Amino acid sequence: MTFMMGKSNSGFSEAGLRRLRNVLVRHVESGKIPGLVALVSHGGQTHVETIGTMRAGGGAPMRRDTIFRMASVSKPVTTAAAMVLLDECRLRLDDPVDPWLPELADRRVLTRPDGPLEDTVPARRPITVRDLLTSTFGLGVDFELMDSPIRAATFKATDYSVASGPAPHPDEWMRRFGELPLAYQPGQRWLYDLSYEVLGVLVARVAGRSLETFLRERVLDPLGMTDTGFHVPAGKIDRLPPLYGPDPQTGEFTLWDEAAGGRAGQPPAFQGASALVSTADDYRAYFQMLLNGGMHEGRRILSRAAVELMTTNRLTPEQEAARDAMYKNIAHLTAGQGLHGGWGFGMGVRTYRGDYAPIGQFGWDGGTGTTAYADPENQLTGILLTQVGMSTPDSPRLIHDFWTTLYQAIDD
Repeated sequence: MTFMMGKSNSGFSEAGLRRLRNVLVRHVESGKIPGLVALVSHGGQTHVETIGTMRAGGGAPMRRDTIFRMASVSKPVTTAAAMVLLDECRLRLDDPVDPWLPELADRRVLTRPDGPLEDTVPARRPITVRDLLTSTFGLGVDFELMDSPIRAATFKATDYSVASGPAPHPDEWMRRFGELPLAYQPGQRWLYDLSYEVLGVLVARVAGRSLETFLRERVLDPLGMTDTGFHVPAGKIDRLPPLYGPDPQTGEFTLWDEAAGGRAGQPPAFQGASALVSTADDYRAYFQMLLNGGMHEGRRILSRAAVELMTTNRLTPEQEAARDAMYKNIAHLTAGQGLHGGWGFGMGVRTYRGDYAPIGQFGWDGGTGTTAYADPENQLTGILLTQVGMSTPDSPRLIHDFWTTLYQAIDD
């Protein structure tokens, strides 16, 4: 099913959009992807594809307003709450976080990132707000050290994935987190994921209310993102598909999370910064606001300077090189995802052209089979949402093909 708005010749070629749809249909017809929603916007034209079904094996069709678990594609949105506090000088980039996060004061750092947890030295300096925003505060997922003691300890203390059960209250989560040493000195190296969970707690404590309440007041509601939050209410649960994770050996669908009665249908005790649910149109509103320099329908959401900070590379050449090396070691699974070079605040920023997307494109991908990026050079937004996790290469390959065909469809 296809929806189009704007002039038929104002951004995409008809042949290019047919090719895009054909590629998406091919992935669904392969049986590897039950369904998807794709939205592309450029040159005054928005084009949406809804293909396949909500459940594996058939049933209700995908709809434009289907609600998806965004996973790490949440990071670019939840980070905006911190940017509001920076704009208001309630946070400062290089201030230590200790006054709000005393659990992270007086850090110890492993002598070697793969060494025993007891072998530590004092941190050279406190963790700062900038360290959290750039994912360089010293702890997180290092794909090169998945068997290390610190990885096992971090997973045990902080993981709240479907397999691990729900997370505790943020204060208890931070207490557990504060018992861990850092793997690297603050500001030394980019590591994945955990910075934004900590950042969400920081935002809530500084704002004096929950992350969701503050995010809704200052970002979601002003943008009209009415279907975005940390759970799907009962009245909308029919719009949420199950979440599947294909078996890495057989490819058969394993149910990770059901819709009704599942985790996404319940308000969480811990509002993780990577745990939003949303729709393609809600995400289009957010990324279009970034392309507009922080403006939405005449209303300022973020300052232009805040948007520029978020969407330009903040890593040193050494940090970029280490990040690229880490992702290249898992490229067989990610189909090139993560290989952007740079990182801004809460999202990847391309600093070299390694595929069809140009330098300057920003956004991110999610482990539930989601992707959302904006491209300032082409004034382009692309969003692809599925219900299939990245336990096999199927979702990453779909996402790769979506971006490859999307850039071919541009016709100015």
